[in-house]
Amino acid sequence: MAHRSSYLALTLLSLTAAAPAAQTLAADPPPNTLSAAERAAGWRLLFDGRTTAGWRGYKKASMPSGWRVVGGTLSRIGGGGDIVTTQQFRNFELSLEWNISQGGNSGIFYRASEDEDGIYWTAPEMQVLDDARHQDGKSRLTAAGANYGLHPAPAGIVKPAGQWNQARLIVNGRHVEHWLNGVRMLQYELWSPDWEMRVHGSKFAPHPKYGRNPQGLIGLQDHGDRVAYRSIKIRVLP
Repeated sequence: MAHRSSYLALTLLSLTAAAPAAQTLAADPPPNTLSAAERAAGWRLLFDGRTTAGWRGYKKASMPSGWRVVGGTLSRIGGGGDIVTTQQFRNFELSLEWNISQGGNSGIFYRASEDEDGIYWTAPEMQVLDDARHQDGKSRLTAAGANYGLHPAPAGIVKPAGQWNQARLIVNGRHVEHWLNGVRMLQYELWSPDWEMRVHGSKFAPHPKYGRNPQGLIGLQDHGDRVAYRSIKIRVLP
């Protein structure tokens, strides 16, 4: 990116302090913490707000330098590529908050493997986007909250760039739900005739491993733009 990392870090800190906190689970615990009710329900943090423990670069052993902890957020402030969890997950409910820069683009991947050069050739993606300024916002198939390129997201739910959005992703067997700011944006069944038809008509058609993994890594996308994530928590489902 053109700006220096130090400038971006300061901007991100200011943005984090100014933006209103997104609605979180249950009693709105502080960012990067769990309430007693969440712990009892089986939730655990994937990001502690202080370190990058539990994360690494896609097809790498360590974290890329472009991803750093800034003001209690896991932030992409420079180059380095996508990042993934060190642990794989099968059935789960994921909750997190994201804050995208103006014109920014990122994404949340699930059940990813490292069999391909790009994470997006195996893992479905919940889109993270500034709908108002990025060209992908012109299509509901690639707008914020969409199952990228396959299932469209409704308009008017995402908050503007610079504000915190709360996302939930439920993956349970074949069933998947995308939630944004308390609204279920869409749901679909993996490997159903409808899903197969959509994949066949998309750019993922030439990639036989796309969306086929019964379990895999959770990933965050480096699309070349500044983005911050926080309160990343997961609850494993039976």
